[in-house]
Amino acid sequence: MVEQPSQEIDPSVPTAARMYDYYLGGKDNYAADRAAVEELDKVVPSTRRLAINNRRFLQRVVGTLVKDYGIRQFLDHGSGLPTQNNVHQVAQSIDPTAHVVYVDNDPMVLVHGRALLEQDDRTAVIHADMRDTDLIFSHSETQRLIDFSQPVAVLFNSVMHCIPDSDTDGPLALARRVKERLAPGSIMLMCQLVSEDPEVRKFVTDFMDQATQGNWGRVREEEDVAQLFEGLEILEPGLVEVSTWRPDTEVAPRQLTHEWIEFGGVGRIV
Repeated sequence: MVEQPSQEIDPSVPTAARMYDYYLGGKDNYAADRAAVEELDKVVPSTRRLAINNRRFLQRVVGTLVKDYGIRQFLDHGSGLPTQNNVHQVAQSIDPTAHVVYVDNDPMVLVHGRALLEQDDRTAVIHADMRDTDLIFSHSETQRLIDFSQPVAVLFNSVMHCIPDSDTDGPLALARRVKERLAPGSIMLMCQLVSEDPEVRKFVTDFMDQATQGNWGRVREEEDVAQLFEGLEILEPGLVEVSTWRPDTEVAPRQLTHEWIEFGGVGRIV
């Protein structure tokens, strides 16, 4: 059973959300998060560019889904701290009627997100563990904004590596559980950090597990990500390093090293 996330902000313990915020140039992070980033960069120095490219991938996917696939509902798991060009901003810039629900277990995300969205009745933030599918789908804000009889885009962007392996709550079980609740035409975006180097996988997995006091899963391999898409129609160009997913510009940060990459894609329920 998934434990309810804490409401307390502990600045002494790094979180993936605040580390990601720091990589993206945000200000909602603490010294512990910055110190963890500095240590991580000693072994995986390409991570800042990876984070920026991952954010751009998310924005391209959302824009594509609204423009080309008629998606007007988004459920963003592990959304992280609000930055520029968030999911609701990208979607609503194309269609102002789009609805977005953000889900995160970091209490800082809840505080900042609700402050940002207090004037937007088409967008909400809920505090929940992304594995708690029953709570997320039955939450009053989700019920208010999302019609699950219609297509919805469920986003797991760069978060599956935060989930430990488990027969009931691991990434594969979570993807299957969510998939069963979605209408035909719905979309699932899933990507995570992968590496073909077993030493990199072990170092980052052990480092992040210790730094976040157990709020981590593991760095996986491409074949693990591919399993998440079983039963889905994978949209072109398939499962890829995310900066190569329908790029809209040639001017993008290039990873100078590839000790790990963000790997995944977009699947549709048929």
